[in-house]
Amino acid sequence: MDPELRAAIGRIARVPQLLIACDYDGTLAPIVEDPTKAVPLPESVAAVRALASLPQTTVAVVSGRALRDLAALSRLPSEVHLIGSHGSEFDIGFVERLSPELIAVRTRLRDALRQVAADHPGVRLERKPASVAVHTRGVDPQIAAAAIEAVRSGPATWDEVTVTQGKEVIELSVVATHKGTAVDQLRTQLSASAVLFIGDDVTDENAFGNLHGPDVGIKIGPGDTRADYRVAEPIEAARALGLLLETRRHWLFGERAVPIERHSMLANGRTVALLTPDAKVSWLCHPKPDSAAIFADLVGGSPAGHFSIAPQRGGIPLGQRYRSGTMTVETRWSGLTVTDWLDLPATETTPDGPAIVTGDSTLVRVLTGTGRARIDFAPRPEFGQVAVQLQPIDDGLLVLGSNEPVALYAPGVEWEVTSDGVNESAKAMVDLSATGGQVVLELRFGTHSLEHHRVPIHERQAAAEQPWKDWVAGLRLPGTARDLVARSALTLRGLCHEATGSILAAATTSLPEELGGVRNWDYRYCWLRDAALTARALVDLGSTEEAEGLLRWIDGVIERTGGHPERLHPLYTVDGYELGAEAVIDTLPGYAGSRPVRVGNLANHQLQLDVFGPVADLIAAVADARGSVRDDEWRVLENMVEAVRRRWHEPDHGIWEARLPPRHHIFSKVMCWMTVDRALHVVRQHGHEDRPEWVELRDRIGSNVVEYGWHDEAEAYSVAYGHDEMDASSLWIGLSGLLPGDDPRFLSTVLKIEADLRSGPVVYRYHWDDGLPGREGGFHICTAWLIEAYLRTGRRTDAEELFIQMVDTAGPTGLLPEQYDPLAERGLGNHPQAYSHLGLIRCALLLDNMLKQ
Repeated sequence: MDPELRAAIGRIARVPQLLIACDYDGTLAPIVEDPTKAVPLPESVAAVRALASLPQTTVAVVSGRALRDLAALSRLPSEVHLIGSHGSEFDIGFVERLSPELIAVRTRLRDALRQVAADHPGVRLERKPASVAVHTRGVDPQIAAAAIEAVRSGPATWDEVTVTQGKEVIELSVVATHKGTAVDQLRTQLSASAVLFIGDDVTDENAFGNLHGPDVGIKIGPGDTRADYRVAEPIEAARALGLLLETRRHWLFGERAVPIERHSMLANGRTVALLTPDAKVSWLCHPKPDSAAIFADLVGGSPAGHFSIAPQRGGIPLGQRYRSGTMTVETRWSGLTVTDWLDLPATETTPDGPAIVTGDSTLVRVLTGTGRARIDFAPRPEFGQVAVQLQPIDDGLLVLGSNEPVALYAPGVEWEVTSDGVNESAKAMVDLSATGGQVVLELRFGTHSLEHHRVPIHERQAAAEQPWKDWVAGLRLPGTARDLVARSALTLRGLCHEATGSILAAATTSLPEELGGVRNWDYRYCWLRDAALTARALVDLGSTEEAEGLLRWIDGVIERTGGHPERLHPLYTVDGYELGAEAVIDTLPGYAGSRPVRVGNLANHQLQLDVFGPVADLIAAVADARGSVRDDEWRVLENMVEAVRRRWHEPDHGIWEARLPPRHHIFSKVMCWMTVDRALHVVRQHGHEDRPEWVELRDRIGSNVVEYGWHDEAEAYSVAYGHDEMDASSLWIGLSGLLPGDDPRFLSTVLKIEADLRSGPVVYRYHWDDGLPGREGGFHICTAWLIEAYLRTGRRTDAEELFIQMVDTAGPTGLLPEQYDPLAERGLGNHPQAYSHLGLIRCALLLDNMLKQ
């Protein structure tokens, strides 16, 4: 196939809403002498049927034949729209009824053409609802010419008649339409993003002439044409449809999607990246983790951007692992090791002082070994919305077209730059045995500098790794699952945005809670609740730095409320500002075909009264660890209590952000109680005067939730006042300390949640209707809560067993996404998820303490 046509099909296969329209005779079916014997090619039928079954894809056959004959001959399924008589006959839903005046013209037309046929032996007439076609195929050329002349000088001159000339056919219609207007009508009705039209006849030129923008026209056979591409015969058109099918199916469904939990994360405190088990960088946002992605292969496949390295011979890697105590990842094949890390801006000493060499973050990729390796570099800034050019110069490539300068420093690598018509990609083959066993690639953000870095790469790697090693060495790690807890702690620290103090809920957007479903959310922001729980887990391990940074960030966010902390949103950007509107990137097919891909999060506008509890609990933990409370932390604490005082009695949307009217959620009420309880702890333990009004407020909230949260029929604390559905978050009636572990009501609630929501190694959030379609997996954080509840109620063996099952769901490098499907045995949701890792840490610490007792 012509490479340009192949590239064009590759581009149009990836539009959100695709309309494929084909002529019939000479396109799907070869031209034959007897039109009643025109049977479509089996290859064409198979491709058309399969394309019509795809989502966001419409197929239509636009023919000069009468609609009835077209349906009888083609025998195509109902999913394929049939349009006959050059666009004057549409299938069900498109029928245009003729007025009495047009019926009269059609009768006159049929009479006149019947006379022409009688005067010219061999000429055949084809009567259609709005037209008559005069066929001259197989007729003596002189007789055919005379017949056509008779038509042209006769009925074709009538004002009420539209004439369409084809190969050995002329058609006269009382409806002013042609294939171009028919395709336009379909395009409008279907809101098609682009149209692929294939045809061979003169009548198809009207359709080719109406194509524009990303549309593709393919002409079959010789002759002048307005189509941009050409093939020789119908079987080649069938091959083009087959390529379109293969490409679009892969784009829509991501058939080779790497399991979510098998991705490893790189981090440097500024941004994060995800790496597949075979060393493909499939996710990286720049300049911040909630910015647009430059590599979005994770949710858009290869066209959305990736940076891949593999042996020339291919093959599955021997393994992938983190270097101990670091965020550096090694991927190993026989004869090739790829070492990846995200570096901070590099500086060098100059006569004028330190100078930044590499701009913002730098993705460093070191290839070592003796074999030959293939490198594929395809940056696609702004989620692939910006056209990219690559300029090879000196020791690397410049990425052009984006507002953010990017350069790939790759000394000694010779690049072959190719284009798909919109974006450019670069490929290279390197022979490590000829380069001394090592090749260094540095993707430098925020600069176009390709200057050589004078510090040896092994020294730079050591300098990047040492802070991680020093930090993890200072933690108080438990004996239970020690290595996995260390990895979880490093993961949580990697989700911290050091410049601001905010903490991400997860590294990604739109990884699905159900494969192929629509529960795909953007978690690349700082939720007050998630961030506080994350920082608390690190405080429990002995690190207060992250908590102190987060509390300063929260203090700034509260300050921007103008003295109204009760107006806090559930989440903010990493910089501490409100999110923009939630949007959908409809050019991305989503992970394994799970659409839509979202940017932003509507939960920003919800009322979630529980967010104050984890913040107050964090302040109490930090104060206890340090032995004092800082002024900014005290301000935050007072603001949290004031927010609770003003709003605790209101219904809210709850922790899970359901798209339902507000309710009096048990978890939210408990968190309001915990806010005041932890504030009183700080007051009493760290030298402030007691606050009797806080005591009264805490007790009033506690009494309210204990009384009204209990549901007699459920025999448990349910999701919300007056509702009998169960929710895993209601376990916090005991986990918070509001009820003691041996309280019969807490014991009953644990049993009810276990019965209703646990399934093997996971615990589901709930099974009630949350107003959204589809299903989801079990939540790791809910599993962790049940483990803790088991421990609090004396069920240590059950806790240990469930903890082992939870640990076994982690990926090969120890990372956990948000959820797990116990039937498919694979991870779901955004990855890695802070909730999941902080839950694992909390459980390991509790189990370890139990063992020491």
